[in-house]
Amino acid sequence: MRIDLLLNKLCLVKTRSIAKNACDKNLVTINEHKAKASQLVKSGDKISIALGQYKTVIEITAIPEGNVAKKDSGNYYKIITRTKIDINE
Repeated sequence: MRIDLLLNKLCLVKTRSIAKNACDKNLVTINEHKAKASQLVKSGDKISIALGQYKTVIEITAIPEGNVAKKDSGNYYKIITRTKIDINE
């Protein structure tokens, strides 16, 4: 599944276009490599997302089939770290 679609389906961003823009601005990485919006993600990949005031690193545990309810989205990934970004840097 594409990274922009996955971030949207797992409710990590509100819309697919926000995920695409984040990828275009190099705010998303997959396994420590810059991610393009069309890049495919597989189970076991580590994704870093720097949006808002936080940088979150997650590991994908499963790829969803179809739509995912917001309450079930946490079943597809686990949070490794979440750190606050100092915007004064």
